[in-house]
Amino acid sequence: MSVDIENKGAIASQEVTEKADSDGYRNSDVQLPLDTQVETDLNVTENDLAEAKELANRLTLEEIRPMMERVLIIHENDPNFPFSIIERIRAFLGNEEIFENPQKHAVLIEEMKLESALITVNSPYAEVRAVVDNHDDVHIPCGTIRAWTIGIGFSILLAFINQLFSIRQPAISVQANVAQLLAFPIGKALEKLLPDAGITLWGTRHSLNPGPFSRKEHMLITIMANVSWNYPYTNNIIWVQYLPDYFNQSYAGQFSYQIVIALSTNYIGYGMSGIVRRFLVYPSYCVWPASLVTIALNAAFHNDKNTPVESPFGKVFTVSRMKFFGLTFAAMFVYFWFPNYIFMALSVFSWTTWIAPNNVNLSAITGFYNGLGVNPWPTWDWNTLLFDQTDPLMIPFFSTFNKFIGATIACFVIAALWYTNTYNTGYLPINSNRVFDNTGALYNVTNAVDEHGLFDAAKYEAYSFPFLAAGNISIYLFFFAIYTAIISYAYLYHRHEIVMGFKNLFNSFRKDKGGRINDYQDVHNRLMSKYAEVPEWWYTIVLAIAIALGCVGIAHWETYTSPGVVFYGLALCALFVIPIGIVKAITGIEVTLNVLAEFIGGSFVAGNALAMNYFKSFGYVTCAHALLFSQDLKLAHYVKIPPRQTFAAQMMGTLISTFVSVGVLNFQINQIPNVCTVNAPNRFTCPGINTFFTASVLWGTVGPIKVFGQDGMYTWLLAGFPIGFVVPIIIYYMNKRFRKTWMRQIHPVAIFYGALSWAPYNLSYIWPAVPIAWFSWIFLKQRYLGFWSKYNFVLSASFSSAIAVAAIIIFFSLQWTEIELDWWGNSVTSQGCEDDACTLYHLAEGEYFGPRIGEFH
Repeated sequence: MSVDIENKGAIASQEVTEKADSDGYRNSDVQLPLDTQVETDLNVTENDLAEAKELANRLTLEEIRPMMERVLIIHENDPNFPFSIIERIRAFLGNEEIFENPQKHAVLIEEMKLESALITVNSPYAEVRAVVDNHDDVHIPCGTIRAWTIGIGFSILLAFINQLFSIRQPAISVQANVAQLLAFPIGKALEKLLPDAGITLWGTRHSLNPGPFSRKEHMLITIMANVSWNYPYTNNIIWVQYLPDYFNQSYAGQFSYQIVIALSTNYIGYGMSGIVRRFLVYPSYCVWPASLVTIALNAAFHNDKNTPVESPFGKVFTVSRMKFFGLTFAAMFVYFWFPNYIFMALSVFSWTTWIAPNNVNLSAITGFYNGLGVNPWPTWDWNTLLFDQTDPLMIPFFSTFNKFIGATIACFVIAALWYTNTYNTGYLPINSNRVFDNTGALYNVTNAVDEHGLFDAAKYEAYSFPFLAAGNISIYLFFFAIYTAIISYAYLYHRHEIVMGFKNLFNSFRKDKGGRINDYQDVHNRLMSKYAEVPEWWYTIVLAIAIALGCVGIAHWETYTSPGVVFYGLALCALFVIPIGIVKAITGIEVTLNVLAEFIGGSFVAGNALAMNYFKSFGYVTCAHALLFSQDLKLAHYVKIPPRQTFAAQMMGTLISTFVSVGVLNFQINQIPNVCTVNAPNRFTCPGINTFFTASVLWGTVGPIKVFGQDGMYTWLLAGFPIGFVVPIIIYYMNKRFRKTWMRQIHPVAIFYGALSWAPYNLSYIWPAVPIAWFSWIFLKQRYLGFWSKYNFVLSASFSSAIAVAAIIIFFSLQWTEIELDWWGNSVTSQGCEDDACTLYHLAEGEYFGPRIGEFH
């Protein structure tokens, strides 16, 4: 079988040892070989450098100048791109003497050639080079019968399990990494068992066993599982509509209604992701850190290369990625049982509160459950660091550290609010995400609505204004700030890339322009250009059909909602999907639109919780799905899966999982007695649905205007909007003015994101990631790049997979049967204020705080 691989031969090169003082960027008595200088600056291994040398020798000065101009435009403010290289490019482009008398600047020119070649034949990022192959064999099997069979099987299984147990307390979910782990032995088994028998369609033979189970087949299965494991967000709306204790709308039990709105929200997100792929998938600066972990696991199973690497332990490591994954997986699988079942104090290591459990101030500052979590080392549980689906090995150090800075700033804000009793926060727990009434009890929304779930002004005025805890107040302030910050940040830092994306999008509709290859020159786009692209109109049709389904679902049934919410929500998504997507692709953190959707939706449709829920679904959820699907498109882009096969896999996986989830939802509604009540069997008490209903009524019925409007108590929080808009501008121009290396690592959106990591989370979830991220991304990456490249992302994948598998086993074998270990190591974490949140002030019998009854409206 012929192999079509893009190869770049490596040739030996002479080391250049002459000084380069005249070039204005290097002034040292130490004479470094050019190769060593480039390896250090670009974080590149010897193998990567050798591959680039052949192309570097063919490049001319005239060719590299426009290449470097383009690199400077795109990567000048990129925190993932080496700052030393940016400085050298500026020196190169800013000195006309180089182009007039090149012989006098041989060293700098040779370095620019090498750097141009590296960026051309590989990714400019060490983390991408570590796991993503810059070669491709177009004959590797991908969309095979066995891949589709395994993928469809996991789509059904994950959708079934996750929907069924989504209403249980505690809930359980099986994510795509488990499917990726299990797909390998299943695929290898079918490779051994199935015969090489098949059929030929349109000139292509489709065999039951086309040969060894390939990495592309494996990744296609993973993509199908990734779009299938989460149940449709609209199922939450169905629950609060149908149940008698909520809105009691019996028509919501109809399968036709459920499936129409579920398909609509899911496929609108997919249509959006296809349209914005030129902004979020094709550009090389869109790294998508989470995808690298998935690819690392894939490479561990399928990569036969085992290059020895120098380790920080003084030895050369020859352990293969596969063996390393197995060893670390087993170690974490065993260890996870201790902090999460046997000795849970290891997970909630709030040792300071054990000294005096009832000390209010000690618990408020250092508490893990009900405090600010200020603790030098608050946990020994890796799972704690995964609270926002990222880990310190996955995302760059600057992301982790900026998150910590933002969380620390918010910590001082929360403490100041609570200790000064601002807005009566002293009568409430310091760090809660719940809403309270004027007695400090949880807000009972039934006391503010009529029997139809609509706002009742008389009942509301006789009850209470809704009060927020200090942690929750801080979150809303920084949520408002991050939404405007991401707009100004995207314009200042990425306007050139966004303009290029729009040009490329427009060109894709023209018959005389190919679009992608003209504007995206990195190696992965060149390799993917061999495959037939998915036409833009395919995604447009998907988007149009999804919009139509949404309008039908809202207009045909008695939802008390205008189909206009579909377009309002879509407009919100369209405004933010590119800026939010760029931030996630670069930093690994995702800004969600849930608060903004509730704020705008609740203002537009005040008094109608159901309409607000639909606005939220078509605004927030559409954007979240678009980013999820975009990440999978990047995954396929990295692994070189033909785009049309990725399209088919995502479409089919989404279709199957939607029908399965809605089918299980019908079973839960109609067949589980007393579901979502305290008398429900097997703990199917629906804690998430109860929270969803409370938020729906509070922000959709009482409405944000009463809370944040002109006469609302929390009007000042709207100052977050102008603050967020201004902060990126200040940081941008400070960086332009001072041009310090550390200033390029300041990411305003990541700082605001860190400030959102409260209520119910706190510093105990965030701080432990900082030293781990520094050790991985700074110490190991700079000093032992080969070791870091080989094992870092494999370790992240093995830990996450082991935790997922161990959690499932613990759940079904022990928690399901309510087998518990009752001893000090499991009970010490829930004593005193850590068990029942303490408050700074207390009310006497019959008293209440806040506005007097009748004074608020």
